Amino acid sequence: MSAPNSGADPHLPEFYSLIALESVGSTNDEARNLAENGAPAGTIVWAKQQMAGRGRRGRVWNSPIGNLYCSVILRSPVSPTMAAQLSFVTALALGEGIREFLPSGVVVQYKWPNDVLIDGKKFAGILLESQIGEEGMLDWVLIGTGVNVGSFPSDTERPATSLNQAGAELSVVDVLTAYAQSLWSWFALWQRDGFEPIREAWLGRAAGLGEAIEVRLPNEMLSGTFDALDTSGSLVLLTSHGRQIISAGEVFVGP
Repeated sequence: MSAPNSGADPHLPEFYSLIALESVGSTNDEARNLAENGAPAGTIVWAKQQMAGRGRRGRVWNSPIGNLYCSVILRSPVSPTMAAQLSFVTALALGEGIREFLPSGVVVQYKWPNDVLIDGKKFAGILLESQIGEEGMLDWVLIGTGVNVGSFPSDTERPATSLNQAGAELSVVDVLTAYAQSLWSWFALWQRDGFEPIREAWLGRAAGLGEAIEVRLPNEMLSGTFDALDTSGSLVLLTSHGRQIISAGEVFVGP
């Protein structure tokens, strides 16, 4: 399969408005400023490198040139709980958007709540940040994504990889094009049919489903079997003390 677009500019659906930057502190910070000043849904902030990139829990996201760093502004009048489901929408957009360009036999999986894996190694992460309006409904949400295209860090807690390392000969522009097109489709499905089709598709490639996992919480580590994803997106863990519903945490799969 050839790359979707090898030109200098990404080919994006009309829904999007692209802001391309050479360097930025954080694409989410830049997008936040735009969203607070009324930028429309579909605005994408894309930078070749980030000087202060971050992941969940404030962790540093190493952001050298050659990988994809972007943030998308979306607006949908939903509750904060529903807005959190966009993490799964985005994971599907990333994974399904690039899967056809990977060699046969390479496995794409989704790790709860916001990572995308290739053969068990992380190649993409997702960071959602949002603002809730006066009536308790979503004003806007930022979907920040970091995708290892040409390189990956070697000093992470769990193994990482890149698309090029996995055999996908894609440029950063190619990946942005594939991701944005896929995100538009999955976001439209979520808006039309709700979370259930997203949940089913995500579970079809869920890392650790039915297996023993560990979940790190702020003050403890839980062990059990990854049993299900509930209708809100929380992880259902079967432990020696019974079922536990976990809405936020960090999952560790395998040895």
